[in-house]
Amino acid sequence: MNATSVQPDAYHIAGFTFRSRLFVGTGKYANFDLMRAAIDASGCEVVTVAVRRDVLADNGAPRADSILDHLDGRRITILPNTAGCFNVKDAVRSARLSRDLLEGMNNPGAAWVKLEVLADTKTLLPDPIGTLEATKTLVGEGLKVLAYTTDDPIIAARLKEAGAASVMPLGAPIGSGLGILNPNNIRLCLEYLKSGDPSYPVIVDAGVGTASDVTVAMELGADGVLLNTGIAGAKDPVRMARAMALACESGRLACLAGRIPKKAYATASSPWEGVIGR
Repeated sequence: MNATSVQPDAYHIAGFTFRSRLFVGTGKYANFDLMRAAIDASGCEVVTVAVRRDVLADNGAPRADSILDHLDGRRITILPNTAGCFNVKDAVRSARLSRDLLEGMNNPGAAWVKLEVLADTKTLLPDPIGTLEATKTLVGEGLKVLAYTTDDPIIAARLKEAGAASVMPLGAPIGSGLGILNPNNIRLCLEYLKSGDPSYPVIVDAGVGTASDVTVAMELGADGVLLNTGIAGAKDPVRMARAMALACESGRLACLAGRIPKKAYATASSPWEGVIGR
């Protein structure tokens, strides 16, 4: 095996090409300097930004000093999201505002949106029906939709059929840090979404608490992992960001390498033949 065989492999999503498979959010940091340092440590190429909440003022005009002013647009691709939207109308409006703002800035992030339509404020779980409806609307308007949803393989398949550029099943509720609660459902989502289309991008989103959670998601076969709180809420966000990056790469390599089968009984590492006394 030569050195190039273990380099990060490129993948495609919504017309973009990336090598880093870690997507990082921009919320909950103590300050912009810490956010920027953590993003740099993560090596990510995509960051999510809640444009309606964190970039636009109440009157709809851009803030004087927003998150976008603290991101390196030469290296980072912005993925606007509809965070905090609890109905289809608000989510669609948020996506349109993001598109219009980023188009005015000639930012390539205007071409896509991470769609969130949440069900309630207690669980912050996705509303699958609202997500499907909003996906159809935004796809019809030419946006590349990355749809955040539950880990239900049926709704995941419906979102793909509706034209979602990527489906993003949750690992656990937003900000919970519970990790990948239902690996089998993630496997089923991957099976349904990649059947006949192995290159279709599936990103596990939300609930990641530490690096091992990222590794689990990647070993299952996900194309990437999106997280925010797991880094921003850590005691040392910069170190955790680096840990998440290494975990993502490790999980991807393990997935490609192929794990050994699980067995009920032991198997000796060395052959028994020729062992004295046998």
